[in-house]
Amino acid sequence: MAIQCVVNATRMGFKAIFIDSDETFFPRRLAQIASCDLNEVAPKITLVKPTTFQEQALAIDRLDAYLTPHVGIVVVDTVTSLYRVEIDELKEKTFGLNRELGRQLACLAQLAKTRKVAVLITSQVRSVFLEGAARVEPVGTRVLRFWSDTVLNLKPADYKNTLKVVLEKHAQRKCPVNCYASIEEAGLCDYRH
Repeated sequence: MAIQCVVNATRMGFKAIFIDSDETFFPRRLAQIASCDLNEVAPKITLVKPTTFQEQALAIDRLDAYLTPHVGIVVVDTVTSLYRVEIDELKEKTFGLNRELGRQLACLAQLAKTRKVAVLITSQVRSVFLEGAARVEPVGTRVLRFWSDTVLNLKPADYKNTLKVVLEKHAQRKCPVNCYASIEEAGLCDYRH
């Protein structure tokens, strides 16, 4: 979905910044999604590949300097990946790491509002066990929900190569709404029975 959003933005004449904190940006997938106009799309994407949570913070802090009126979207995929690595290694620094994650998300929210740029963040998920039942939720759920204007939950559906997309948070919708999407070579498409 993140690559597809970037491709769509570049096709509309914008540039894109993709912060790949989880090593999920694959040129092959970009080529599949942008198939017919890859040579026009690819040069409009700036790829940043932080390897530590501190490098991710630096990349986000420097975004303001790189945002020109031509940049239409900033993607951070996956905003909690490097955070989670540090939490696992440095449990005694959890409070500081949580505060830093909140600061990064606040910076992204501020940029979206003041610079009028779309910001898409993705998060890793984890299993949470409550009262004998397990459910899957994003890492850093509370801080992500607080700073996000819109929250989509994508989960596997009962059909092959299909996702259930649930709109969990949106200013104009108080109740969750869902639809289904097919995962195809060209990206996510409307699900057709």
